[in-house]
Amino acid sequence: MDTQRQVVDRLRSAFRSGITIPEQFRQTQLTMLMAMIQDNEEQILNALHKDLAKPKFEAIMSEIDIAINELHYAIANLTSWMKPEYAGTNLATKLDDCSVRREPLGVVLIIGAWNYPLQLLILPLIGAIAAGNCAVIKPSEVSAATDSLMAELIPKYLSQDCYAVVSGGAEETKALVQNRFDHIFYTGSQTVARSILRAASDHLTPVTLELGGKCPCLIYGQVNMASAAQRLVWSKYFNAGQSCAAPDYVLCSQATRDALLPALRQTLEDFYGKDPQTCPDVSRIVSPRHWTRLMDLLGRSRGKVVVGGEGNQEDKYIAPTVVVDVAEDDALMEEEIFGPILPIITVESLQEGIDFVNRKEKPLALYVFSEESSIVNAVLEKTSSGGFCSNDGIVHMTLPTLPFGGVGASGWGSYHGRWSFETFSHRRAVMLRGWALERLNSLRYPPYSEQKLSWLRWTTSAKSSCSLM
Repeated sequence: MDTQRQVVDRLRSAFRSGITIPEQFRQTQLTMLMAMIQDNEEQILNALHKDLAKPKFEAIMSEIDIAINELHYAIANLTSWMKPEYAGTNLATKLDDCSVRREPLGVVLIIGAWNYPLQLLILPLIGAIAAGNCAVIKPSEVSAATDSLMAELIPKYLSQDCYAVVSGGAEETKALVQNRFDHIFYTGSQTVARSILRAASDHLTPVTLELGGKCPCLIYGQVNMASAAQRLVWSKYFNAGQSCAAPDYVLCSQATRDALLPALRQTLEDFYGKDPQTCPDVSRIVSPRHWTRLMDLLGRSRGKVVVGGEGNQEDKYIAPTVVVDVAEDDALMEEEIFGPILPIITVESLQEGIDFVNRKEKPLALYVFSEESSIVNAVLEKTSSGGFCSNDGIVHMTLPTLPFGGVGASGWGSYHGRWSFETFSHRRAVMLRGWALERLNSLRYPPYSEQKLSWLRWTTSAKSSCSLM
């Protein structure tokens, strides 16, 4: 078996041969990646169920179909993405051919996450392939069944000279990032992100970080409470709350909270029945360690559990849970929950809610539920977040025409659709000059004079390009 360095060297040799550059090669690899998912749908579903007890419905929506849709989008648009983007000129460069050319970066590293172990591996890989890169793919060892399946399938469908899967735990990942890559794309925790940044700095390797954070949901003003409860429950408890963009906590007035709670109880019963543990539509926590972390947070909370709270360690089950009377310094507010526990914090005004959000790190997503556009706009304009969605949760990340990514502590860079292609591309400035207008060029040659300077400032100004029209 090749060492990590041998794998990277092999892929770098393939990249330098130019094999990944032609559009036809990229299209073929994207088509084969789609075939891999379609041919092995049942195996993928079984692996996802083994890792997280994902219901087939959720797995197809959030893992398989989102990847297939991104592949269709990339295949349909790759030709236009690869075309040079022509740039404007001034008088001094009027006869020059000026453009921005998208070029592949080289050999990139993609480190996936366990909560959506297919989607969070394949979507960045689509961008890397579309942009013409070779890629080392590192699935999460926590989702072991999907890790094993990807290691088996990817070499069967994609060029083994250009794409390689490297498996292993934390030590293997730590060793892997010591290699020189041309870009690292990491999805996961802020703690691991810091160690990846330190390793990348040795080679000045650019990094895209898709992290998380405590995504707020403000509910204020006039609200259709039944619809709000349904959308909140779906987006919060989808995948047992193990979504980086899931609503992490709710901010609302006490009157809104009192109206929301009955709607939440009813919706949870409608969705998952009176005993959610027996419901096939409820996912499980990924590992005993993560289960223990969540139950510890819940146990240390000074809030009042009003819905759920039950857990079964052997089954890695935690009931959909709602906690009220949660203070800003509560245990549930220390870190991203990343599980099926929803704290509700009461605020007396919309501004108090906005101030609460702005005291925290910028979140990956921010949600506001209100029928009043003035409230939605106020929250949008007075806060900052990676993404923003009104009157729903997590659905904004399914649209390939929108960039998905964080800001500040919730991430660096973005992807999905063309944004994935751009993330893995170098935008190279190109100026193709001929030998004409040498007399004009002579204005910049010594000996200098005030007259030359005056003419040169005019020919190179932004106004000169307009004055010729």
